[in-house]
Amino acid sequence: MGARTIHMAQYGTAHGHASGKLRSMQQNPDVEVVGVFEPNPERRAAAMAGAFAGLRWFESEAELLGDPSILAVASEGRNDESLAQTEAIVAAGKHVWYDKPAGDDWDHAQRVFAAAKAAGIHIQMGYMLRYHEAFQRVSEWAKSGFLGELFSVRAHMSTFLPPESQQIIAANHQGGILFDLCGHVLDQIIWMLGRPLKVTSFLRNDSGKVPDFKDNCLAVYEFERAMATVDIAALETRPMARRFEVYGSKGSAIIVEPFEPGNRIRLCLDEARDGPHQPGPRVPRPAGNSRENTKVASPIHGQKEAASCWPSGAR
Repeated sequence: MGARTIHMAQYGTAHGHASGKLRSMQQNPDVEVVGVFEPNPERRAAAMAGAFAGLRWFESEAELLGDPSILAVASEGRNDESLAQTEAIVAAGKHVWYDKPAGDDWDHAQRVFAAAKAAGIHIQMGYMLRYHEAFQRVSEWAKSGFLGELFSVRAHMSTFLPPESQQIIAANHQGGILFDLCGHVLDQIIWMLGRPLKVTSFLRNDSGKVPDFKDNCLAVYEFERAMATVDIAALETRPMARRFEVYGSKGSAIIVEPFEPGNRIRLCLDEARDGPHQPGPRVPRPAGNSRENTKVASPIHGQKEAASCWPSGAR
């Protein structure tokens, strides 16, 4: 490891992205993964026999957070655990790579973000679409006026969850699959349009398999001169269709499936014109988690500021 290598650890293994975040840290030449802590014994045993095999395992939260060599921690607990775990990481003075969603207690989350900001600690939310070339290009077109005045954004980001996974979410959260997945595309919508003036949600259970789980959802976000809709279900046949559509008075841009590697954008303009849509040479690019992890390491080295998420949600 080089002189610039930073030590990172992982707190929790129950998040759906936990193994992917571990892999991206291991692949980052600026990061050395020094260990993992999982407070649940059963989950720990399963992880040790799977993707987390061969790693150092901390015996307690205190052992992990008390290690002064660890500068940053990936917060990968289950969604009902991760906010309290992230609060402990911040209190220990360590930067956080925090997977979405940031719990379901707004006031608690605000306190954690405020404490981190006051201490100069970076909290980077796990919104990997921020580092996705296609989404970056479309947001540039949207915010620069290239597409004109935006009036509509539509996002479809469904998945398939077996009943056992639905039961875990239903036992701990309201909002079902919308709560679990909407953050990725909502982050993009707010980046383009700002905060909505009104939100209307339709949270339905249409499969009947886990009655308390909202498995077919739609959210409508109203802005002063635009609307956005996000529809997410947990019932879609694999491979899932995912789309992100932005419509303006001078053109539209649609990211078509698959999101990864995201090689295709349907761009329609009211007239031919030069601009940032001109194609350039394509180069192989790492997966979203790896690009995101590079952003975590950079500010710790004193380089470009991270895309941190403070209470305002601004980037």
